[in-house]
Amino acid sequence: MQAPRSYLPNSDRVGILIASILLTYAFTRIVQTPRLTLSLSLPGFYFAYPLTLSSAMSVLAATLAFSGMDSLTRSHPALGKKPNIDHLILPTLTTLALGGPLALLPNGLIWWGGFFVVAFILVCVYLAEYITIDPSAPSYAFARAGLTALAYALFVIISIALKVSGMRMFLLTPILFFAAGIISLRILHLDGKDRWDFPWAVGIGLVCAQIGAGLHYWPLTPIQFSLAITGPLYALTMLSARITTENIPMRRAILSPLIALGLAWVSALLFK
Repeated sequence: MQAPRSYLPNSDRVGILIASILLTYAFTRIVQTPRLTLSLSLPGFYFAYPLTLSSAMSVLAATLAFSGMDSLTRSHPALGKKPNIDHLILPTLTTLALGGPLALLPNGLIWWGGFFVVAFILVCVYLAEYITIDPSAPSYAFARAGLTALAYALFVIISIALKVSGMRMFLLTPILFFAAGIISLRILHLDGKDRWDFPWAVGIGLVCAQIGAGLHYWPLTPIQFSLAITGPLYALTMLSARITTENIPMRRAILSPLIALGLAWVSALLFK
């Protein structure tokens, strides 16, 4: 008799992966190291970037997430010989992005609260990515919707963190381009047609990076800055899906994205 098919990963493997990543986050609170500043001085140009233990641990955590999810997804019976790179994007980016905001929280109950929230988010994204490997899974639609929402929320977190950090524009712009491009690429790939929309992803990344560069010196709060950039990301990703996946004519397809963009920008103006 054939054993019933499981649509969830092995709980022990997921637990070990989550615990390893959380330990890298907690390590920054236990060990205190001096800050190392990477500097470059040229005629008329001076660049300085502080290297901290927190940034190193975030990179290490992202590396663990990438390798751990690679091993986890390859154990899925429905994967077969298909590539699994699409299922590694969001877990890696989520793990990398959450390390920064967690390091900024003060010690005490606030940090522990953030620590458990981060743990919950990581569990959700890892399980959802595993579930979406098999479109026939009972919770596939729910997992797909959750990953889409998480991807947009992740971009909000990244843009807020960039604004709070006071990062210089020549560093902020390429980070926004990469984050917007890779997030829109993953969202569009969730349509189930196994198709990569690289032209749309590059275009969306360029638009978000240009808007971010233009708003960099405006007196906006981090939330206003994030809403002003996330609006175009959401609108353009929706427009791409409506045109390429749903085959809706341009005149009809553009209406909903324009409304979403207008609401995001109005919210950015009103939110203080």
